[in-house]
Amino acid sequence: MALETDYLVIGSGIAGLNFALLAAEHGRVVVITKKAPADTNTNWAQGGVAAVLATDDSFERHVEDTLVAGDGLCDRATVELCVNDGPAQVQRLLDLGVRLDRNAAGDLDLGREGAHSRHRVVHWEDVTGREIQRALVTAVASHANITMLDEHIAVDLLSMAKYGGDAACFGAYVLDRRTGEVKTIVARATLLASGGTGKVYVYTSNPDVATGDGVAMAYRIGAAVCDLEFVQFHPTVLYHPMARNFLLSEAMRGEGGVLRLASGETFMEHYHPMKSLASRDIVARAIDNELKKSGADSVFLDMTHLAPAFVRGRFPNIAERCLSLGIDITKQPIPVVPAAHYMCGGVKTDHTGATTLPGLYAIGECAFTGLHGANRLASNSLLEGMVFSTRAAAAVKDAPRARPSQVAPWSYGGATDSNDAIVVALNWDEIRRFMWSYVGIVRSNKRIERAGRRIEILRDEIREYYLDFKITSDLIELRNLALVAHLIIESARRRKESRGLHYTLDYPDKLAEARHSEIQLTNGPRG
Repeated sequence: MALETDYLVIGSGIAGLNFALLAAEHGRVVVITKKAPADTNTNWAQGGVAAVLATDDSFERHVEDTLVAGDGLCDRATVELCVNDGPAQVQRLLDLGVRLDRNAAGDLDLGREGAHSRHRVVHWEDVTGREIQRALVTAVASHANITMLDEHIAVDLLSMAKYGGDAACFGAYVLDRRTGEVKTIVARATLLASGGTGKVYVYTSNPDVATGDGVAMAYRIGAAVCDLEFVQFHPTVLYHPMARNFLLSEAMRGEGGVLRLASGETFMEHYHPMKSLASRDIVARAIDNELKKSGADSVFLDMTHLAPAFVRGRFPNIAERCLSLGIDITKQPIPVVPAAHYMCGGVKTDHTGATTLPGLYAIGECAFTGLHGANRLASNSLLEGMVFSTRAAAAVKDAPRARPSQVAPWSYGGATDSNDAIVVALNWDEIRRFMWSYVGIVRSNKRIERAGRRIEILRDEIREYYLDFKITSDLIELRNLALVAHLIIESARRRKESRGLHYTLDYPDKLAEARHSEIQLTNGPRG
């Protein structure tokens, strides 16, 4: 028997939980999350939320900073919508019980990050995302209209097209990771808030859950995806064998941190007038270029010229983590390298989060709203999650209930239990390594074509495996990871220019007209 609800939310980060809280005021909400509710990209976010709150700032400046960082590909209307709503969303966070740092005068403390022309980032120490996640999870846990299902992973979205109707989404098949049971959840509106795609790359700042599930599932049932070639590589992830995925906040450079080579020389002045405060695409490419020139393992982020008490007070979590690894950031430069961080493209949506498929909404990192363009401005992502979850929660109130009279339960058919799980692990590793080498920070036609050939071979193997064996969480993620890799490769192949985060040796110049790269499945489902 299917589980019935008004709204199904896939993901438990800032976008999914804020939507759930608002939508629960007019309907029943089921939230599914792959692991624990706090296993999200939001929980790992360090910087904060960008909003115009200072007297020397303006909406126009924030809009312009976003457009410049987006390298000509932002949608101005979307940018203006988000920026104008920023102060209200900061107040919403405060109302939810989120703690934010304040200065000596009692006003919100505003940080500055790369490519921002003003201090406008509200934060809680250097663990803003963790604090937001805490407040949201607490609020959701006490709401009578919200059911949270942890250790549940979506397998596929349910489509009316499978029952002879028009293409529309009405829920999802969901695997209970504890029991192996696949549940059918039917909803008036299904909301993808599943986060990003960082695990497509071997080096990433993202948690293990970031496998592109929302993008893959939406594409498989016919929703349009857009601009997936624009993968943001964060310039400063800690380089240390014991520091897996540990991000060093861009706010460190915003507060005066300087990038240096192993020799102690600075280098960013050769790449951009803003030096170490340039936008992420420029800084990541600069570091990548310097490492390739020198053969060094890392560059260094230097905070030693700043007052030790200020550094420890502003970045307590980072200071503590580095010290546990033998690095005193007040006395030693910190070894850093770029790593995959954020997907600027995603499932195409309008200003209410609605995708091109009725009944299906997408918000947060898995969505393409037009805000980020070819390169995301730091700390605009948490803002985007709040703005569009608020708008989506209002939009779904009038969503019609469309579903077949009988919903087919999940069937394993003739599938059996796998006795060769090493295949999943090896395919996973191979995808992530060739994506890093061939479709990473610097690309070329030859590299992209190599990646394209490899991914099609692996997708065939994965499809065969998927049909032969009973699904597991690892297999679901691998299937999604492979499809997202294919879509990134195809998007990169189509872009015959270098713009923002997409830099290719064969087309180093920018085209006069900025165009999006939209892809939609038209020839029937293919995993």
